[in-house]
Amino acid sequence: MTETFTIRKYLRDLTLPFCAGCGCVTVMNCFLRAVHELGHNDLRKFVFCSGIGCSAWIPSPYFEADSIHTTHGRSIPVALGVKLMRPDLNVVVFGGDGDLAGIGLSHLVHAARRNVDIMVVMVNNMIYGMTGGQVAPTTPLGVRTTTTPYGSFDPPLDTVRLVATAGASYAARWTTMHFGQLKEAMKAAVTTSGFSFIEAVSPCPPAFGKKIGLKDAAGMLRLFKENSLSLEQADKMTKEELENKIVVGEYVRRKRPTFTERICETLKEAEKTAEEN
Repeated sequence: MTETFTIRKYLRDLTLPFCAGCGCVTVMNCFLRAVHELGHNDLRKFVFCSGIGCSAWIPSPYFEADSIHTTHGRSIPVALGVKLMRPDLNVVVFGGDGDLAGIGLSHLVHAARRNVDIMVVMVNNMIYGMTGGQVAPTTPLGVRTTTTPYGSFDPPLDTVRLVATAGASYAARWTTMHFGQLKEAMKAAVTTSGFSFIEAVSPCPPAFGKKIGLKDAAGMLRLFKENSLSLEQADKMTKEELENKIVVGEYVRRKRPTFTERICETLKEAEKTAEEN
């Protein structure tokens, strides 16, 4: 588009709630820039769903759009219902790693398996930032949190690889340091037919940053830069060498029949059978 981008064109006149250095602002900016570059002058062709957590505040109530703020971990089944009723709309879910990879994990996996035609953006700050800094499914091994004072015992869940394996049409991971790549991934996800998933690894200075001795976003972004590896690099490394690294890139992009298409085909077949009988 030739029109100059301004984030305020897509937002209500409200003060954003995010802490200083929070990556949610970058994720919001990337998404809205992607929407702008795809030619959307407004968000009337979108519906947004979110659960509970810092990242869930990205669309609701700040986007000048229809949005549904759901209970914790339940944004994906709500988004599925919206898509089935209004297949003409772009249905987008925003959530955090606790919301989508913790309590909502089963919904995430089965949405990918079904290839539900929605877009999911998971902002991964590697901790439960809003509720006190508890260990999350994505917390790196050995990191101390309020619930693991001697360090996390569990390896972090590789959510992107899980979603890609389950059957997603599109899956990618970038950090908020990779602004251009993250924006392009957003554009690819919006235009993908089928389930699309983006993990945006994001700084949370007050919770995660403090736990690892980094007090501001700049330090965390440097950490992202130093620890990020491409998929090609990661393929040549051992499991031990990859510990606590961030493997970025596009994990999968493919075309599969969507859940909505299968439902529509089934309904047509049922109607045909009913008419014949």
